[in-house]
Amino acid sequence: MRYAFLCVTALMVASGASAQMSPGNSLLLKSPVPAFTADGLAGSAAFAFPTAYAAPIGAPAEPQGVYGVFRDFNFQAYAGATYFRFYELPGVTGNLYGFNFSVVYYPHAGRVGVDGEFMDAFAPQAGVTTQLALGMAGARFRVQGPRGLEFWTHGLAGGSHFTPQTAYGGAGAFGFMVGGGVDLIPRHRRLGYRLQADMVGTLFFGTYQYAPKISAGIVYEF
Repeated sequence: MRYAFLCVTALMVASGASAQMSPGNSLLLKSPVPAFTADGLAGSAAFAFPTAYAAPIGAPAEPQGVYGVFRDFNFQAYAGATYFRFYELPGVTGNLYGFNFSVVYYPHAGRVGVDGEFMDAFAPQAGVTTQLALGMAGARFRVQGPRGLEFWTHGLAGGSHFTPQTAYGGAGAFGFMVGGGVDLIPRHRRLGYRLQADMVGTLFFGTYQYAPKISAGIVYEF
């Protein structure tokens, strides 16, 4: 009887140990890696891997950088040939040819600049060579156009000098100039071309003169 009781006790202990080692009841034997089914989905949502974020197809593109209208050059220097028709006195007109020079400074490469201009023109008249020189300063305003074109206008004031001395008055006088022009500067170039036309006013010989001036030449940005 005692041996039968020992056998039953041993069987019960063995049955309990077998139950504790069962994969279905043991937390230690459970795999932390999710089991994948035949359709490729994980068996447990707690172990789902994060998916990469994809922007929607219709999402707007990132804004691009905003660039200035004008290239980043503050100075323009110009040199060209000039024709000046000088109405000296009623019935006395001279056709002068010479040279035109100017330098413009645009703060921050903007639209408005400080303009300085000099002209020196000559013509034979009554057996002598007449000379008219202009030196002026003022302001210039420009607008960017298509295909490397740049349109501008300016207004200047300063002094003028006429030789030879005449009996009608002094050789120096106040002068002013208004006009405009167009520059053609190809992209990725510093060197371009300019055509300009101005109306020049002077106060020689106790009266006033209004004379047209046309110039064409080369402009350089730096």
